[in-house]
Amino acid sequence: MKLEGVTVIDLSLFLPGPAATQMMADHGARVIKVENPKAPEPTRSGEAFPWQQGGETVMFRNTQRGKESIALDLKSEAGKAALAELIKSADVLVEAFRPGVAGRLGFGPEAVKAINPRIVYCSISAFGQSGPWRDKPAHDTATVAASGVLSLSRSPEGDSGPAIIGVAISDMLSSWAALSGILMALLRRETTGEGDYLDVSMHESVLAASPNIIGPVFAGKRAPNRLAERSHGGGAMLNIYRTADDRFLALGGGEHKFVSALFEGLERPDFIPAVVGPAGSAHEPAIGFLRDSFRSKTLSEWEHWFDGRDICWSPVLDLNEAWSADHVAARGMRWQDEHGNDHIGTPLKFQHEPAEINAALPKVGQNTADIINELDLTPAQRAAILGVVI
Repeated sequence: MKLEGVTVIDLSLFLPGPAATQMMADHGARVIKVENPKAPEPTRSGEAFPWQQGGETVMFRNTQRGKESIALDLKSEAGKAALAELIKSADVLVEAFRPGVAGRLGFGPEAVKAINPRIVYCSISAFGQSGPWRDKPAHDTATVAASGVLSLSRSPEGDSGPAIIGVAISDMLSSWAALSGILMALLRRETTGEGDYLDVSMHESVLAASPNIIGPVFAGKRAPNRLAERSHGGGAMLNIYRTADDRFLALGGGEHKFVSALFEGLERPDFIPAVVGPAGSAHEPAIGFLRDSFRSKTLSEWEHWFDGRDICWSPVLDLNEAWSADHVAARGMRWQDEHGNDHIGTPLKFQHEPAEINAALPKVGQNTADIINELDLTPAQRAAILGVVI
């Protein structure tokens, strides 16, 4: 596998860091999850994350599989010594503490570099390690709100205020940014022999995902007028429409060929010139026509109508429908382990050396004894970590 031989120390919790390191584990990396024995990974908790399968939370199963767990108290001398020894032979360290915490524990970037100059050190935080917002506490929704994207997430049919985005977008975008940066640094290390420090901001990961919506801001010095923009409901061909059975369908592409196929099929070619032009008021008659038209039939009837037509569209599936689709199964994105537990597959599909997913989940500190036996620690330090009184 692509990352065989790479050792990753994972100090992160919840979603951004664990998702990145799980993708590395899926592709062959050895990922050692460092957990506080008194406050382990929060996604283990069935109280906080009630949906469980096979005795573990679905969240934990789909962010922590294939990892080893070592239980270390990083405020203790023995715990610090063990982590320092782990760092000596590791390739990557990922942490998602609030800025400054790793440094106060004695494992900031410079301290870690002094132990192992070849290590790639990645910090993931809400707003980054510098700047006026550095110390603001935040999870996904707050960082998306600060990016301006949440203000645009609302129905084009009515203004009921911003809506929470249905996926943890800043968590996952920052996870992918972290993975990309780590792999770039590992590649560069092959030339320089040195590691690097990577500062990933959840907030910035959303900002960086905005090229197609930033035009009014950069060129017009103003926020978008949503219903005048093709990406936010101002275009007939990038919009959501209700059907007769109160389901929804989405049109998702405005190229001329899609516009022609749709309006010629609906026997209204007179709308084509306006709809291939700029979004906004010129699209309003066509949008009104489509709203009325799509309300005239059920979603199933429209699926039959669209079949064989070259139009970019999709039914709006609920999450269960989406994950139950034959296509998802065929692509290996939902699969079951030998115990019947469901897993999210990897979207990284290599022709050579594909992922070999290890569905095993570590208990808290399950691998502690084996890992510390690999490390150069004193008997007293080993005993302290294992809770043995000498």
